[in-house]
Amino acid sequence: MRFDVITLFPDLFGPFATNGIMGRAIARGLVDLGIHDLRAWAENRWGQVDDEPYGGGAGMVIQAPPVLRAVRAIEAEANGSERLIMLSPRGRVLDQELVGNIATSQRVILLCGRYEGFDERVNEILEPEEVSIGDFILGGGEVAAMVVIEAAVRLLPGVVGDPQSIAEDSFSAGLLDFPAYTRPADVEGHPVPEVLRSGNHGAVRRWRLERAVELTVTKRPDLITTYWRLYSEEVREIIERLAPALARAAREISKEAPEGDR
Repeated sequence: MRFDVITLFPDLFGPFATNGIMGRAIARGLVDLGIHDLRAWAENRWGQVDDEPYGGGAGMVIQAPPVLRAVRAIEAEANGSERLIMLSPRGRVLDQELVGNIATSQRVILLCGRYEGFDERVNEILEPEEVSIGDFILGGGEVAAMVVIEAAVRLLPGVVGDPQSIAEDSFSAGLLDFPAYTRPADVEGHPVPEVLRSGNHGAVRRWRLERAVELTVTKRPDLITTYWRLYSEEVREIIERLAPALARAAREISKEAPEGDR
């Protein structure tokens, strides 16, 4: 899989590409990461790619022509396998379902905005897929691009050593992850739950599932209503026991959802 990032701050991606999951994936040839300085497609020798907005107002706007040239240059070598994503606060909010979808792509081009964003004609002409990582403000799209890339890369075969850890991650099954413990067995009077030291794998599995459901019900109840129709009967039974009112609401919302969303 290859990612091409178009940015005004290419140096931000140096440590990202050489450390942790990304560093290992790139070193093993599982992922290719191309970082492109938008200024390389500027029309003047100063590398200027922004200008004042028409109609006045604060800030600067990234010009459309350099972006169009950059994207088309990358697309020319991608042979139609590319997927164009613009990091934007008005895009679909990133979730694990979208991450999994992105991870199936062969090549992804990511547009990182700055200042007051892109000239709207970038959207009108290129029609990129817009993705947001949440309802908050960043200085630019670079950090958001790293979030998208790392989330997708860790789903690729061979990137994470134990595939089971991916299957059990938060959000992968519509639940938060269960609590984890390691040595020592007691920390300042807080012992590891006895069931985790029992050697009874069935009891451990059930305990972990119940704690995952409990955490989701108490900390992210919105996930219950969102994923209700995807839960197993075992998970639904635990939710019914822990939060009957929430389970009833989830059932009703699932009934009211359009047929294609069930």
